[in-house]
Amino acid sequence: MGDDLTRGPLPANAVHLCIDMQNIFARDTPWHTPWMARVLPEVVRVVEAHPDRTIFTRFIPASRPGEGTGTWKHYYEKWADLTLERLPPDMVHLVPELARFVPPGQVLDKRVYSPWFEPALTHELVRRGTDTLIVTGGETDVCVLAAVLGAVDRGYRVVVGKDCLCSSSDTAHDASITLYQRRYGQQVEVADAATIVAAWA
Repeated sequence: MGDDLTRGPLPANAVHLCIDMQNIFARDTPWHTPWMARVLPEVVRVVEAHPDRTIFTRFIPASRPGEGTGTWKHYYEKWADLTLERLPPDMVHLVPELARFVPPGQVLDKRVYSPWFEPALTHELVRRGTDTLIVTGGETDVCVLAAVLGAVDRGYRVVVGKDCLCSSSDTAHDASITLYQRRYGQQVEVADAATIVAAWA
């Protein structure tokens, strides 16, 4: 399968869900995502089309090492230096190129990979009458994947911006794009930023 909007133009009620484009992933940290700088102009292009229809998620780490339950406790023992008590406060902020769009864009904070554990997301999409989500951001194979699969489960039309995604693993990124196109091809459309903007009412 190729890159195409197989279901036609994007409706006026579409919402752009921009995942975790934050300083903690853009700067020199253990979670640095090298491709973020390269895809950022394309993400900006999609945001600029309709900033008022964009929801930015932010991944908020635990407050201190070892906080959390189950495997999250072990996770933040390993990544102790990336907890809130040790990070500069601005590390969880959106990158400046995107922060300037808030408002009218909205910000949704989350503590896990998926944004769907935050009831505010569903409430906002229902309020807007949304049936279509455009998904961009990082990482392709972690938080973006969680957002996409949650949207599929809820019956949304999902459009993934192929040149608007980034990961710290090229292999996992490529595998995820293949997964979106071939395994979820009936429910997930893959297109580049230019195609998305041109098709968005």
